[in-house]
Amino acid sequence: MDCFRIIGNGPLQGVVEINGAKNAVLPLIACGLLTDQELFLENVPLLGDVHCMIQLVRSLGMEVTRADHSLTLKTPSVTNFVASYDYVRKMRASVLVLGALLGRCGKATVSLPGGCAIGPRPVDLHIQGLEAFGVHIDLVNGYIVAHAPGGRVLGGKYTFPKVSVGGTENLLLAAVLAKGESCIENAAQEPEVSDLIECLCKMGAEIEGKGTSTLHIQGKDFLNGTRHYVLPDRLEMGTYIAAALATKGELVLKGCNGELMASYKPVLDQMGVLLREVQPSVFHIKSPGSWPGFHIQTQPFPGFPTDLQAQFMVLALFANSASSIEENLFENRFMHVAELNRMGANITVEGKTAFIPGQAHLIGAPVMATDLRASVSLVLAALAASGETIVRRVYHLDRGYEDLVGKLSRCGAQIERLTQEPGQTAPLAHQGV
Repeated sequence: MDCFRIIGNGPLQGVVEINGAKNAVLPLIACGLLTDQELFLENVPLLGDVHCMIQLVRSLGMEVTRADHSLTLKTPSVTNFVASYDYVRKMRASVLVLGALLGRCGKATVSLPGGCAIGPRPVDLHIQGLEAFGVHIDLVNGYIVAHAPGGRVLGGKYTFPKVSVGGTENLLLAAVLAKGESCIENAAQEPEVSDLIECLCKMGAEIEGKGTSTLHIQGKDFLNGTRHYVLPDRLEMGTYIAAALATKGELVLKGCNGELMASYKPVLDQMGVLLREVQPSVFHIKSPGSWPGFHIQTQPFPGFPTDLQAQFMVLALFANSASSIEENLFENRFMHVAELNRMGANITVEGKTAFIPGQAHLIGAPVMATDLRASVSLVLAALAASGETIVRRVYHLDRGYEDLVGKLSRCGAQIERLTQEPGQTAPLAHQGV
């Protein structure tokens, strides 16, 4: 199993290209099921999750053509209505084909995605919302078996009892081709949801309320193809900002959108970090060298994103006073704490709050990645630590960060990807450095 070998060697310096957002492109691929015309997506990241989603939609009848960072999607007809466990178990976002298949065809059978390393993430809200739109759903042998009586989803109203990004996206995909008007209340307001709405509207959907918690959708009889540019990945931006700060370095980030940083910029301001837009979509970030402790509470957008909690915990380690981080969205999302403590972090957890004393001196150690964002936090910690760190289970990173080793190594990091851990007898192969 592949691992990273990282030797902390001081400040990162260089230029990093930011890719399109993983969390935006996955529902956009599902959009290709809604029309028999071509949907052309640009700024598509080359990621494991994107590959998994492509495999799934191809199994349903979609024709997919890849060219560098673009996709051409076309579904002349849906030839299969079953999203099997073999596909859905690999990635939770696969469940988004449920809404798209119901919208286009009025029926779908989709495997339940099951558990997750960062805690249970059930799809009960997806199911309740679709039932409010007239869909009949049975759970049979681990599958969601759904059909719309009369062959078409009906307009309806659903209020989410708590914000659900995937639930909002699934209901949108079903409602745009429903018969009549639909209303979604307490909808997720994440930029990735707004990007989905923008694409759907380009395809001919009629949706009001983009960027708000109340969405009104007037169902259409059909949708057209279109061309859409995937928005930049705000989480990748935040990760490389954290990399520059943790290593006391200086980076130029290209392909950014400053508005997408709004949910975490207040913390950067509190730390005294200067983030300058030196030209359109290009930002300069330089570490101030030291910063005060801070307090974070993860919340749905526009609150601080849970997907940057682990990266900012690394920054809290080097603050000159204590910090705390409260995780309000997912259970078990502090699994990186034990690994950081192996490196000398001295973090304590009480309930859903982590307490970080600051002024840490990290020393490299063997650590184990547990999920996508936890994995990259260990990489950041290793870059800032003294000595060598081996990060195991780096396949998590392939899901959400394109060419992480290459981007970091081009900025001076000593990082390489190994197919065997050091000390094993098999020959080593590596990338980077």
